[in-house]
Amino acid sequence: MRASRLLSLLMLLQTRGRMTAQELAAELEVSVRTVYRDVESLHSAGVPLYGDAGPSGGYRLLEGYRTRLTGLTSEEAESLFLAGMPGPAAELGLGSVVTAAQLKLMAALPVELRDRAGRIRERFHLDTPTWYHGADETPHLAAVADAVWNERRLEIRYHRWKTPREVVRRLEPYGLVLKAGRWYLIACGGDENVRTYRVSQIRELHALPETFTRPAGFDLAAHWNGALEEFEARLLRGEAVVRLSPDGMERLPDMVRPAVLRAAEAGAEPPGPDGWTQITVPIESLPHALSDFLRFGEDLEVVSPAELRDLMAATAQSLVRLYDASAGRS
Repeated sequence: MRASRLLSLLMLLQTRGRMTAQELAAELEVSVRTVYRDVESLHSAGVPLYGDAGPSGGYRLLEGYRTRLTGLTSEEAESLFLAGMPGPAAELGLGSVVTAAQLKLMAALPVELRDRAGRIRERFHLDTPTWYHGADETPHLAAVADAVWNERRLEIRYHRWKTPREVVRRLEPYGLVLKAGRWYLIACGGDENVRTYRVSQIRELHALPETFTRPAGFDLAAHWNGALEEFEARLLRGEAVVRLSPDGMERLPDMVRPAVLRAAEAGAEPPGPDGWTQITVPIESLPHALSDFLRFGEDLEVVSPAELRDLMAATAQSLVRLYDASAGRS
C-alpha cells in the first residue's frame, strides 16, 4: 500500500510539476504529515526531490528527471476500459485503480502528448445516467462483478415484475451491461437459457465455491443488442395512428423510445394544410399509450384505435371536472 502511494506521489510530481504538501495530500487522500514522511522516504532513496518554502513553494523534481517505474499492474491495465467512466468505475470498486493507471500513462507520455491528453480530459466528460432518472442503488454490484470476472457461480434472491415476485436463482454470470445509469447482469440459469437481471433487484447474493467455464465465443455486446431488439418487438405489439402539431413533432424525439421514433419517421405523412402531421406508431398497450400520449397535451390527437381515442377523451373530461371542482372550492 505504501509503495503504491510513494509511486503515485512520484507520478503526480512528474506529470503536474510543482505541488504543495496540501495538494498532494488531497490527491492521495492522506494527511499532510504522511506526505512529509513519504517525501523524506523518496529523498532518502535518491529521488532528486526538492521542496521550496513560501507562498509559491511546494515540492518538485529536478528538471529533466523521469522515473521509468511506470509499468501497469494487471488490475490497472484492465481498468483502462473504464477510464472514461469514473462513476461506473467507482461503483465497480475500481476508482482508485483507474486513477493510478491514468497517472502512470500520463507520466509515460512525452510532454506534448501529456498536455494534449490533459486537455481532452478537461474538455470531455461522459455522464451515463439518463435525464430525470438517478442511478440505481446496487449494493451487490461489486460482488456480481467479482463473480463475472472470476467465473464463479452465484445464488441470488431476485425481485421480478412477474408472479411470484421473489425467486431464487443459481446463475453463471457472463457479463455486466451499463444502460442509461442502470446495471444489468447477463447470466445463464439452470435451464441453460441466457437471461438479463437488473442488478438493483437482487435482494440477496451468495458467491458459490464452484466455478464455471464461460462459453467460447460468447459476444456480450452482440447478445445485448439482440436482446434489446427482441424485447422491443415483444413489448410493442399494438399500433396507433396519431396527429401531431408542429411543436409535437419537434418534441417527439425527446418523448418516445427509439423504436417508436424510427417507426414514426418511417411512416410519417406530409404535414396537412393546418401544419399537423399524421403518423403510425407502435404501442405497448392502451394504458401505456394513454400515459405516453397525455404528455404531449394539446399537441397530439389520437385518430385510432377508437378505444384509445375514447380513453383519451374520457381522461381529458375527468381532468376538466377535477379542475372545475377545485376552482369552485377555492
